[in-house]
Amino acid sequence: MLDTIHSEVIQHRIDQKTKPIGALGQLEKLAHHLALIQSQGKRDAVTNISLTKPTILVFAGDHGIAEEGVSIAPSAVTQQMVYNFLAGGAAINCFCRSNDVDMWVVDTGILSPIQTDSSRLIEQRLGEGTSNFAHQSAMSPETVQRGLQLGQSVAERVIDSGSNILMFGEMGIGNTSSASAIICALDDIKPQDAVGLGTGINPQQLAKKVDVVAKGVERCKSVTPQQVLAEVGGFEIVQMVGAFLAAGKRQTPVLVDGFIVSVAAYVATLIDPQCRDYMIFAHKSEEAAHQFVLNKLDAQPLLDLGLRLGEGTGAVLAMPLLRAAAEFYNTMASFEDAGVTV
Repeated sequence: MLDTIHSEVIQHRIDQKTKPIGALGQLEKLAHHLALIQSQGKRDAVTNISLTKPTILVFAGDHGIAEEGVSIAPSAVTQQMVYNFLAGGAAINCFCRSNDVDMWVVDTGILSPIQTDSSRLIEQRLGEGTSNFAHQSAMSPETVQRGLQLGQSVAERVIDSGSNILMFGEMGIGNTSSASAIICALDDIKPQDAVGLGTGINPQQLAKKVDVVAKGVERCKSVTPQQVLAEVGGFEIVQMVGAFLAAGKRQTPVLVDGFIVSVAAYVATLIDPQCRDYMIFAHKSEEAAHQFVLNKLDAQPLLDLGLRLGEGTGAVLAMPLLRAAAEFYNTMASFEDAGVTV
């Protein structure tokens, strides 16, 4: 749990800025949250929020469930998009450039390895895509444990390189099916209420998607979060769970992206509830069950832009709000400093 010993001092600093109390809305809550995190273990509350080397890890993995035709694209597109990320041509690259965010791509297990000399690729392959969870477990329990460890290690690597604000993104054809199955298995939601259109499937594909998610969820009765990941998870989702756990242990905030990343965040909180204290939710996506996951996490997202892309785009787009919150906390004058009387 976050130590709140400095909470009142931080709030007083915010309230004394030259503005009506609460006038900056969510930015005030955001500044308070960041300042409280960075005041952990310190004798006094911080008077300067630092945001150093913001970094996004985009986790990519393939899914056997894609064989069921639950997406508008074939699994080959996962690898094609990873090449696009490494070439700098995707939406996430554009937003990273415009918001000064560092980016790494993690191959957690796409169908075919990437052939590149790019220094931006981190290989942490758990296999050549998961098994088709409509018919069998997506992966073994041992693979889940290894994936959690790999996710933790890559997050720790980025933190050790000097980053004190993380973002996670994902790429994997079929991964909204996996995320929907996970949330159904963990919270007894009906698949027809949790399954959405993903990147734009038609009504026939939606019906098929509901059916295959239901088949996977049927095997997930009275099981642990780790067992749910083994039954219906994805390699990239498992490694993101591990990364969230590492960020919590290292007291490093994570700007959480949309539906799939939020599901990984939720699973992480079930394994270690304390990691929730270090999560900041970037946006509400158009995916059907994302609002449910946000409610389960008691999260108030910063943005609602109608996004449904993934890749971590929503998280990077919210980064300027963190910078604005830090700037007003650090440099905005107080009433006393400015000689303003109220």
